[in-house]
Amino acid sequence: MSEPVTLRREGAIAVITVNNPPVNALKQAVRAGLQKLFKEADADANVQAIVLTCAGRTFIAGADITEFGKPPMAPSLIEAITDIDNVSKPTVAAIHGTALGGGLEVALGCNYRVASKDAKLGLPEIKLGLIPGAGGTQRLPRLIGIEKALPVILSGNPVSASQALKDGLVDEIVEGDLTAGAIAFAKKAVAEKKPLKRASKMDEKLAAIRANPDSYNEIAAKAVGRNKGLKAPMAAVEAVKWTLDVPFEEAIKRERNKFIELLVTDESKSQRHAFFAEREATKVLDMPADTKAREVKRAAVIGGGTMGGGIAMCFANAGIPVTLIETTDEFLKNGLAKIKTNYENTAKRGGMSEADVEKRLSLIEGAVGLEAAKDADMVIEAVFEEMGLKKEIFGKLDAITKKGAILATNTSTLDVNEIANSTSRPQDVIGMHFFSPANIMKLLEIVRGEKSAFDALQTAITVGRKIAKVPVVVGVCYGFVGNRMLHRRGVQADRLVLEGALPQEVDGATTEFGFPMGPFAMGDLAGIDVGWRIRRARGERNEVADTLAEAGRFGQKTGKGYYIYEKGSRTPIPDPEVEKIILDASAKKGIARRPISKQEIIERTVYPMINEGARILEEGIASRPGDIDVIWLYGYGWPVWRGGPMHYADTVGLKHVRDRLAHYAKGSGDKTLEPAKLLERLANEGKTFASLANEMKKAS
Repeated sequence: MSEPVTLRREGAIAVITVNNPPVNALKQAVRAGLQKLFKEADADANVQAIVLTCAGRTFIAGADITEFGKPPMAPSLIEAITDIDNVSKPTVAAIHGTALGGGLEVALGCNYRVASKDAKLGLPEIKLGLIPGAGGTQRLPRLIGIEKALPVILSGNPVSASQALKDGLVDEIVEGDLTAGAIAFAKKAVAEKKPLKRASKMDEKLAAIRANPDSYNEIAAKAVGRNKGLKAPMAAVEAVKWTLDVPFEEAIKRERNKFIELLVTDESKSQRHAFFAEREATKVLDMPADTKAREVKRAAVIGGGTMGGGIAMCFANAGIPVTLIETTDEFLKNGLAKIKTNYENTAKRGGMSEADVEKRLSLIEGAVGLEAAKDADMVIEAVFEEMGLKKEIFGKLDAITKKGAILATNTSTLDVNEIANSTSRPQDVIGMHFFSPANIMKLLEIVRGEKSAFDALQTAITVGRKIAKVPVVVGVCYGFVGNRMLHRRGVQADRLVLEGALPQEVDGATTEFGFPMGPFAMGDLAGIDVGWRIRRARGERNEVADTLAEAGRFGQKTGKGYYIYEKGSRTPIPDPEVEKIILDASAKKGIARRPISKQEIIERTVYPMINEGARILEEGIASRPGDIDVIWLYGYGWPVWRGGPMHYADTVGLKHVRDRLAHYAKGSGDKTLEPAKLLERLANEGKTFASLANEMKKAS
């Protein structure tokens, strides 16, 4: 195999190139090559400056995280960057694609950085429950100032080349050939005898905060935001503060020790699990490797309501022309107006320019009647959740749309096979379950019907990525994966309030666990009347929820539900009237109320979801435990530092989960709480869902 790092001469300029496909990750051979060749070029009297560039589609996109947790191999990244930093000649990093994590830290070890206009630069370690571990928390604040550096480190989000130029992270944006531009920049630096800018030695950007140390806490609090209390953000705040009062060499050692300390935390293990699970989730185990996606040049969305409008925005945001189809001019006008308002509100908040708004609106065409879908390569139906209506629409689309068009339903619960069988081409029919609001939420459940063609699935996956979603392929059952598990939580939450808890106590335990909101606040947001109408149609009753609905307490939209909402506010306020309704319901059912601990609330709402997840795996509805985790992380607000329900089960121990479920099943007589066969087997064998995933991977 050829060396992953090579050196060539362009006159007096040494060009060092990293070529480690696919993303030039910093494996040991790359680190060693960088260290060796920078030293060689520095020692060569015929070399006046050094340019670092990368082959392929990107600059160094980060460390090789497959090495995390394994015995370290020399040289460390810190050692390699230190040797780059100590070079006695001008060094220039030429950045294209992404310079992330260790990649940006390498670039920060150079004196100068030039970039292509579409490059992105960032330190995403916080998203893995870590902090930068090779100088990022020390060099970046010294180079661009703490006020600008802290948000980059604590958000983990990359900045654009233009923003990086404005902040002083990049010295020049190169138009045209990047390497040629970097060489020209290096020659100019030599000719003008520019000083060697070493970020490790810079101090002037820290002076203002050193003079007013209290200002650091204000800056840090603003940058941390909702992540206060998590280990990695707190560690990052501590590390950046070292730039103010600790010598650089000592701070680098502390930063590395803190990185290693975080590496073994459950938070980081969970976030790294989520990182890999997301990448695995799009792999369909039995799909031939050479399966190609069909081309999607134009899309159509049936239904201009909140969901349909949001889906149309997803396509427009990705630059794909889309037709929004409604049944009447009035409905269409309302749907298009809502889309326009959404875009304009985003522009007002600074999320996009007026030009962006106009460009995206120009990609959305409105039409009345299904005939408008005839030229679409992909059609997504987003109408009411009624099987008869959906089958009628798909029967008509079958006759109208062109051969090979993907026909997708946005159903959240209904049988995709039954919908597919209303057409003459079930191989082209799939589910594409978006989550509300569709233009914001990242998850896309791709539902595989029993006759769905591989290339139809691959098209949905490819389009899902293109429209900035996280696609996960699932099988057909009521509620698929996410809603099926959510139902189990809902049943237990309802029982908890009858047995002794109040909505604010259940929601409080849930948010303390890490969810953005609890089940009752979520019910108020979605609308209590939705479930009420479904139950009435089935002849079922939920004593508390239905009493609230019958009193006109539909949730946030009426200002009252499980909670009271003051005008213009979404903050839930506990209501004594609701407590009385709950107490009456308990008495009516002959239930003696008792105090219920936070621990019981979490066990009874979370463990049944894990149990249902195990059944979903048994049935083959989900291919991997990690797929279930991705669904809950991106669709239901599961806290990323807990890694998803199946990973969390491994963390607390499957024997413990099994035993607690058996305890609650015995106490309640509820057979759905009895441990699933898969959970029972893994617990008895001392195994985990992670070990199951490894077995499945080997088998495939």
